Parts: sequence; structure tokens; C-alpha cells
Amino acid sequence: MPQRDSIEKLNNSPANKIKILLVDDHPENLLALEAVLTSPDYHLVSAASGKEALKCMLKHDFAVILLDVQMPGLNGFETARLIKAREKTRHIPIIFITAISQEMEHVQQGYEAGAIDYIFKPFHSETLKQKIDQFVRIHQKHEAHLFQSEQERKLEIREMNKKLDKAALNLRRSEALARVIGETIVDTILTFDGEGTILSANPAIKTMFGYEAEELIGNHAVMLFQEVQGIKVTESAETFSFLQEEYIGQVIESTAMRKDRTLFYADVLCGKAAVDDQDIFVCTVRDVTHRKQMEEMKKQKFSDMEAMVEKRTLELIRMNEKLQNEVEERRRISDDLTDSQERFHKIFESSPCLMGIFSQRDLTFLEVNTSWMNVTGYSCQELKQLGMDGKNFINEATEGGIDFNETIRNQRVSFRTKDGDHRHGLLSTESIDFQPEPCTLVVLTDITETVQLEKGMSRLDQLNLIGEMAAGIAHEIRNPMTTVQGFLQLSRNDSAHLSPEITDVMLEELNRANSIITEFLNLAKNKVSMKKKQSLNAILEALAPLIQAEALRSNKRLQLELETCPSIFLDQKEIRQLVLNIALNGLDAMTSNGVLRIKTYSDKQFVFLQIIDQGHGIRPEVLQKLGTPFFTTKEDGTGLGLAICYSVAKRHHAEIEITTGNEGTAFTIRFDLEHSFDQS
Repeated sequence: MPQRDSIEKLNNSPANKIKILLVDDHPENLLALEAVLTSPDYHLVSAASGKEALKCMLKHDFAVILLDVQMPGLNGFETARLIKAREKTRHIPIIFITAISQEMEHVQQGYEAGAIDYIFKPFHSETLKQKIDQFVRIHQKHEAHLFQSEQERKLEIREMNKKLDKAALNLRRSEALARVIGETIVDTILTFDGEGTILSANPAIKTMFGYEAEELIGNHAVMLFQEVQGIKVTESAETFSFLQEEYIGQVIESTAMRKDRTLFYADVLCGKAAVDDQDIFVCTVRDVTHRKQMEEMKKQKFSDMEAMVEKRTLELIRMNEKLQNEVEERRRISDDLTDSQERFHKIFESSPCLMGIFSQRDLTFLEVNTSWMNVTGYSCQELKQLGMDGKNFINEATEGGIDFNETIRNQRVSFRTKDGDHRHGLLSTESIDFQPEPCTLVVLTDITETVQLEKGMSRLDQLNLIGEMAAGIAHEIRNPMTTVQGFLQLSRNDSAHLSPEITDVMLEELNRANSIITEFLNLAKNKVSMKKKQSLNAILEALAPLIQAEALRSNKRLQLELETCPSIFLDQKEIRQLVLNIALNGLDAMTSNGVLRIKTYSDKQFVFLQIIDQGHGIRPEVLQKLGTPFFTTKEDGTGLGLAICYSVAKRHHAEIEITTGNEGTAFTIRFDLEHSFDQS
């Protein structure tokens, strides 16, 4: 009876009220259930969905669950199955409350889901309350039974724990002693069975081998060794039995292998014991690398001392030989230096190049060779007497100053001789030490005759070009002149045949000859350009209608792409002629429906004009001859159009670049802004 009173008191405490879970997605139904079941002994928990009900099951222990069947998401059947699937909540009674079908199949589905009762709406409140009271009493009896069983079980466990505590104390003492020994010892201790499978390892395995003990348990023991007594170790049974049996109780030398595959020297001691008719081996591994290293160091030091004595003896012998060799070498160097000075003096004097030795300290020539004196007329003594030190002489003898701090290689210079003649040469310098001060060797190669020969060849090339151009002009003008001459001879014999048509032909031929002469004159280098500062885009925009009209005649189109560019000094007539010549050539190169693009753009240094056609490109053999006077691929062309373009570009300090391919040709004229203000 005292035990029953304590259970009732526990159940009636505020913190231990009987918890009942009410699950319905309609708030009005929950309020109705709470109104019926409200009691100081009950703690009612409401949930509006199956998912919320499951969350409540995780927080509270319920005596009974009132569960609505039809809910969105998880319905009542699904929620009940999830509750019954959980071990902790499967014993809680579930009462289904529903307003839908009362057919036996529907009710049967509820019982299969885990319900112990089925109430249909509208329900009788008193009946529901009585059912809940009965389930609560069952729950209380079940809790009381569990409490009594728990008390009896605790008494049994308490007695058993007393006995186990004594045994555990003795076991802990043994384990603690073994653990302290295993953790404090620096050697690795392994246990393995008769097959070589590792059973345990002390913590020293981590420091010595790099393995955690758990990594080795279940693996073969010989994975930790490479050699035993000088014999390679494998995981074969024969090798392991050799390790176990032959050396039991003996310290054996081995080469152990860490996790990172590095090796170290180790002494291994194995012991054997039988446990439950099974052989267990205990192996102690000690790292003796330091001892081995000390032994090797002693051997090495002894060997080094022997080698040092031998080396010192050999060094003394070699030093003696070296001293003798140095004496001989100095004698040979002295002889070679004398010979070298003689050879240098011979080369210096006999060289056809003008050579001189210039002092960096005194800034005067110390010596000049015979060729220098013969060509310039100055001797070294005369240079000093005239007060012309080396630097001033070089500055006056060249078109620019000479920096003797830098090495010069074949710099083209001009110099004046003692007689006042101007000559040309290639200047080279080299730093040398001469008796024994820092000097510069000056070498001047006289190329006056070569320069004169180059000028002569240039004049011959110009004469040859003039001859070729004269032949071209004669050929081009002779054709219209022949035509006019023929018609005039015909009219002299018979003036009746001098018709207006013949007169027109003669006039056309004369105009053609005049046009050839006019275009040829445009090539003249000394032609005066009337330049003024103006916009290149303005010239192109004014010229565009003329090019567009010519393009429309052959079903082609002009496209302008003009960017903002700075104004530059231009001759408008010459630029118009240049653009027309290239643009008309581009139109002739394209087939019907082609587009001719004219672009302008600029950067910090240049203004660019591009004329791009969509023709088939220019053949390489033709591209090499473009711009040559009287070269043309047209039947009625004079061959002077592009030559005039190159002449105009040159007078405007511009360059023409040609890019060609199967998709067309681009002429790029690049005007240099640095020379754009030159109006000459």
C-alpha cells in the first residue's frame, strides 16, 4: 500500500499529469475534444497535422492518442503506421475519430493501421470521456507495473554490481599496471597469433612506426619488417615460422619499415605463450638506429683519420710539385708575354686598319700605327703638340661624340685628315691594359672607296631606272602617235577620207598621250604639295558620292566607316587622287553585289585610312610588282595609278601596306602624326 500511494502521488503532480494527444486539422474539432476531456488530471496536447503529431511524440510520452483519419499531407492511417513503427511509441493506444465512411472495409483499414477503437462523428461526449478514462487507468496500471519491476530489477542489479565491483577492481589494477607499463615503455610491444596476425600493439607503435594500433590489428606482423638477420622478409608461412621458432628468446637484428616506407634499424625479442591451446607471441621491437649510427660514425671517423693522413701526405707531395710547376709556369708566362707583346706590336704596326692606343687617364693617344699616320697625316707626337687630346680629336673627327666608357662595334663615322680631306670609316673600340694603365684600343677601318663605289652604283641604278621609265613612256606614247601618223598620211593622199570620226579618233589618241605625260609628271619628286590642316573624313565624305555612283554602275555598293580622327596637313587634290585610284581598282576587282569599305581610325601616333574590297585577292607575282611605273593588268591601263599613289604617300610622310587573300584586299595608308605638321 505505501508503494501504491507513492505512484498515485507521482501521477497527480503537475509535472506528471497524464498526457493525451489530440490530432485534427480543424481547430473547431480540437476545441470540442478539449472541452470534453478537460480535467485537472490530464495534460491535453493538440496537433493540427500528422507531421506535427509525430514531432509531439518525440517530446512527450502519451497515455492515449485521439487521431483524425482524414487530414492533408499525412492522413490518420499513415500517421498511425509511423507511430506503431517506432519502438518507444508502438504500445500507445490509438483511437480513430472520423466523419467519413462507416463501412467495414474502412474500419478494417483503421484497425490494420494500429487503432484499438474507432469513433464516428458526431460522437457521444460522455462515452468518449469514459473510454479515455479506461485507457488512462490501463496506462496508470502499466506505469505502476513498470515502476515495481524497475525497483526489483534495481535491487538485483545492486547486488550483482557489488560482486562485479570487486572483480572489476582487481581487473582494473591489473589493466592499469599493464597499461602504465605499455604506455611508458619506449619499445614497441606486439602480440600476434600463430599465423602472424597482429592482435594488439602498445602506444609506442605510433612514435616508432607511424601507425595507429587500430591500423595494424588484423594485419600480418611481417609488414613491419624488411630484413631479419640479413634475410629478406616475406609474408609466407615459412618465413614467419623461421622468425618465431628459431629466434624465440634471442635478440635478433632486423631492418624495420615505417608507414611512410622509410627504414630503420631495430632489435627484436620474441616470446611465446599458450592461451586456451592457442600459441600467442609477444614481440618487443627496439629502435637502435642511433646506436647503429654511432657505430657507423666511429668506423667513419677511423676511416676519415686514415684518409686524412694519406691526404695530407699527398698534399705535401702535390704542394711541392705545384711550387715547381708555378716556377716553370711563371717562366713560361714571362716568355709568352714577351712573345705576345712582340706579336701585338707587329700586328699593330702592319695592320692596314688605322689603330691607336688611347689613355683613359690622360685622355691622350699613347701610340698610333703607320696606317693611321699615312691616312690621317697626323702622328701621335703631332696630336700632342697641337694640344688635341684624344677625346676632342675623336669628337671632331666624327659626326657625333664617342663614349669611351662603352664598347663600340663598327660604328659608321666620317673624319677629316691633316690635309682637310673628308673620309669615311668604321670605328671599333675595346678596353685594354697597356703598361699597365687602363686604355682603349681604337680601330678605324677606312671605307672611303667603298662609300664612293656605293654612291656610283646608286647613280647607275638611278640611270637604269630612268632608262626603263623612258622606254615605258616611249612605248606608251608611240602607240597613239602611230595612230595619228597613219591617219594623217592617209588624209594627205586622199583628203576626202578625213571624216569627223577619224578626226575624233586622232584627238582621243592625242588626249591619251597627254594623259600619260600628265600622270608621269605626278611622279616627280620635286612636285610641290599644297597642304593645309584639314579633316581626312571631310575629304572622304565629299568624295563618297562620286565613288558610290561608279559602284552603282556595276551593281556594287560603297560603305563608309569613319571614326573621329585628328586633323592633319593634307593636299586635298592628291588625297582625292590617291583614294580614287585605289577605290576604282577595288571596284574593278569585285564581282556584282560586292561591298567596298572605306575606314578611318587613329591612335596616339598614327591616323589610318583603309580601303577594303571583296575581290579574289592579288597573286604573289603581281603583288611584287605593284607600284612599278607602267606595270598594269588592265587592257586599257597606263600602269601609273599605284605609282602615283606611292608618290603621294611619300610626300605626305605616309606608308602604304597591302594585305590580300581569297576574301579580298585591304590597302592601309598610315599617316604619321609626328610629321603631320610638316607643310613642305
